[in-house]
Amino acid sequence: MTYADPLSKETVFAQAKSKNLIAKALIPNRVSAESNFLTALNPFDNSIIGYVESCNNEIVNEAVAVARETFESGVWSSLSPSERKTVMQKWAALIEVHKYELAALDCVDVGKPIKECLAADITDAINTIAWYGEAADKIFGKVSPTSGEHLGLVVKEPIGVVGAVLPWNFPSATFSWKVAPALAAGNSVVVKPAEQTSFGAYRLVQLAHQAGIPEGALLLVTGLGLETGKPIGLHNDIDVVSFTGSTEVGRYFLKYSAQSNLKEIVLECGGKSPQIIFPDTYSIDEIVNEVLNAAFYNMGENCSCGSRLIVHKSIKEKLLKAMIDKLPEWKVGDPSDMSVFLGPMIEEAHFQKVMSHIEKAKAEGANLIYGGKALPLGAGKCIEPTIFDDVTPEMTLFKEEIFGPVLAITTFDTEEEAIALANNTNYGLAASIYTSDIRRAHRVSKAIKAGTVSVNCFSEGDQSTPFGGHKESGFGGQDKGLEAFEQYVSTKTIWYAN
Repeated sequence: MTYADPLSKETVFAQAKSKNLIAKALIPNRVSAESNFLTALNPFDNSIIGYVESCNNEIVNEAVAVARETFESGVWSSLSPSERKTVMQKWAALIEVHKYELAALDCVDVGKPIKECLAADITDAINTIAWYGEAADKIFGKVSPTSGEHLGLVVKEPIGVVGAVLPWNFPSATFSWKVAPALAAGNSVVVKPAEQTSFGAYRLVQLAHQAGIPEGALLLVTGLGLETGKPIGLHNDIDVVSFTGSTEVGRYFLKYSAQSNLKEIVLECGGKSPQIIFPDTYSIDEIVNEVLNAAFYNMGENCSCGSRLIVHKSIKEKLLKAMIDKLPEWKVGDPSDMSVFLGPMIEEAHFQKVMSHIEKAKAEGANLIYGGKALPLGAGKCIEPTIFDDVTPEMTLFKEEIFGPVLAITTFDTEEEAIALANNTNYGLAASIYTSDIRRAHRVSKAIKAGTVSVNCFSEGDQSTPFGGHKESGFGGQDKGLEAFEQYVSTKTIWYAN
């Protein structure tokens, strides 16, 4: 593909489906030998869309060495924050110019509906990079209260080399959440996208270099977790790893840190987020779209997916009727169709996992009231929006993250029971509350053990609000907000004697 000029939407899709896409390590003056390539498939129809380099430990070592050399050189780390701001804002502007191209890459790579890629993911990436660029010169240290004989400075310095290990479900958005604050703080960053979704990250890094970010300050390595992600976790010259993905893999990064240089680890892992619907909520018609978005947005392949609907017994039937009446509008099919709401599962193994959870829910006695089937579209990995009623806390569907379009419904009688049900999980990433009583909203928001609680909506906030989890959903820092800078800077005390 040629990337010299912005492309029309039609040309973008033609090229994105041309089987000629290549994503490989981006390391300036690379000397390591080229490794093997993985075949990338379009999740909707299993057609080949291109090839992704399967990097190894040697390539990771070379990328980290270049990142460290660039950091120590000061070509990026020693720039004034306002200079870094200017470059990052130019980068955001370039992404805006190429937004159709980037949206098409995510669409064919992930199976994500194109309208979501355009309206949400790529827009989020643009806004996040611009926001952190603007924030680069808004972070201050402190002067400590000393006697007149001393001067104490508390300063914030870039931590050094950052490893960013990305998930496949929101590849461009999470790329920006991690890379933008790390770069704005002055670090060098080595990015590893998920092997299933590397093309968008490849292009974003190219645009960053075009904008003026030094090639050695932002590098890309691609490939499998064990061959590429593990060497990042174990590398003794990486200062912090920020990881988004499963709780299982997050545990490995903690082990890698212990086995290497005790690098800082930032984890954003799984979730089993509750939606609590109180009887004093606003009208069902006002909230039904929010409830459905929480459950089925991005095919349920979302860490903060509101996959447990905890609803008061008195309004359950009315809410379920409104949801079922609306769901036929959620068209399932080819994600490149602007009218489609739900695309396919990311890959065959994940499709089989979600379908096995549906069958297990039936076997455990949950009541299937909507969906539950795979549809004969494309390669057959599209799953209907699926709703199970009468789900109890003992059932697997209540406890385990499905990462698919499957909603579990449980009822409650009292506020205390609703809170107990919501907190009855190993996860603590997000939650939603629906009530018109502001005092109840305050009480319940405080009682819920989650990193983000949205009231009368489904939301993860915006660039200004930190996003991270409690319990097994992660710890060590947050994506987004000024708080994200904390994980990419080190705090130093400088003590002067007069």
